[in-house]
Amino acid sequence: MSDAPRTEQFVALGHAGSDHYAGLETFENPGVTRVEMTSDELTSMCPVTGQPDLYVVTIEYAPRALCLESKSLKLYLTEYRNDPHFAEALAVKIREDVAEALDIDTGDVRISLRQKARGGITITAIA
Repeated sequence: MSDAPRTEQFVALGHAGSDHYAGLETFENPGVTRVEMTSDELTSMCPVTGQPDLYVVTIEYAPRALCLESKSLKLYLTEYRNDPHFAEALAVKIREDVAEALDIDTGDVRISLRQKARGGITITAIA
């Protein structure tokens, strides 16, 4: 018998596009002690100028009972593309949402959000 999670338990996984997005989805931890997920597809809007800010986000967490399902994470991150956020506040928001989905303390989640250079400045916010 396979240890892989059954895909029918997920709303988004196994479906094309984002029509089936239902928030951050999780599955039972198979026994890992640390997880790191990185994406360079996070975009939000500058709350002052309205210009797009492009990010590389790394999410690290120490799972207890649950792990994050990656497609739901990708869809979660795309939800920010039209929202105004400063990098620092966005890092904290993502940390809080991930901790809530996994039912762990925010101290068990580390977010590194590196804003790609705009105006000659790169910002890295860690929460």
